[in-house]
Amino acid sequence: MSDEAGACFLVARNPDPDSSLPYLLRIPVEGGVLLKARDRWPTTTRVYCHPLEQWPQDAEIIEQVAVRVCQRRGAAIDLVLDRGKNNRSQVVFTKPHVGRASGRPMIFWQTARTAQRARPGQRVPTRRASGLAELTITIDTRERYPYKFAGRLVECRRAALPIGDYGVHHGDQLLAVVERKSLEDFTKSMVDGSLNYAMAELAAQPAAAVAVEERYGKLLDDKHTQPGWLLELVARLQVRYPAVPIVFADSRKLAEEYTYRYLAAAFVHHGPDDSPPGPSSPGVAKRGRDG
Repeated sequence: MSDEAGACFLVARNPDPDSSLPYLLRIPVEGGVLLKARDRWPTTTRVYCHPLEQWPQDAEIIEQVAVRVCQRRGAAIDLVLDRGKNNRSQVVFTKPHVGRASGRPMIFWQTARTAQRARPGQRVPTRRASGLAELTITIDTRERYPYKFAGRLVECRRAALPIGDYGVHHGDQLLAVVERKSLEDFTKSMVDGSLNYAMAELAAQPAAAVAVEERYGKLLDDKHTQPGWLLELVARLQVRYPAVPIVFADSRKLAEEYTYRYLAAAFVHHGPDDSPPGPSSPGVAKRGRDG
């Protein structure tokens, strides 16, 4: 849903003859995000945009479309228009890479197709999660036989977490947690109801997930419950707490991999926009290029 009830997405002609960006955009979020744009829609390539300080009174409106979704998610704004074609897009606010003096923030308007062609500012990491040079993961003191994240650029530290088994911080702020579950622990906590309360607390975090060290189909092999009952409980939990994914990671090894990448992605998404925290603060020691 849009942040502004009944709001519309506007496209207008830029009345400034000296501007190289001939279109103006008004995105109905946060009181109205105003941009100058190179094109009126990212049909074949991503569209370069630039902030607009004030909407000119003499701007000619050429499109006014109701929105179904307009919501900021981190460094991007998801925009879904109420029309059949050319309806889904995203406005991405990029940040300069650390260490690049010539870097500057940029804004791109893109669709799934144009993003796949251009991949602005992103490369699929082969080893490092989310391009981080080093990640500090806090392991809860109650966690027995914890993940070691062997072969990863991870510094592990032990501390008490209010919820979850693994987490990342910036300073004293807990940014994301992952609750690790064996299949036995997962089914027991669902049946006795304790997982429902844990999910409520997980949902209050900026980012949280549950990683189950088994396949989804294994829930059907439980001998102590009726067939399908555990599947029903999982479905109810996911509907009640949609912000907390329950991931059946197939094995302990893949659950560890998911935990590592989820926490790294959550730090990049929810972490600070300024300089990385100092080495005394849990979180990320420094950022670097993808390996």
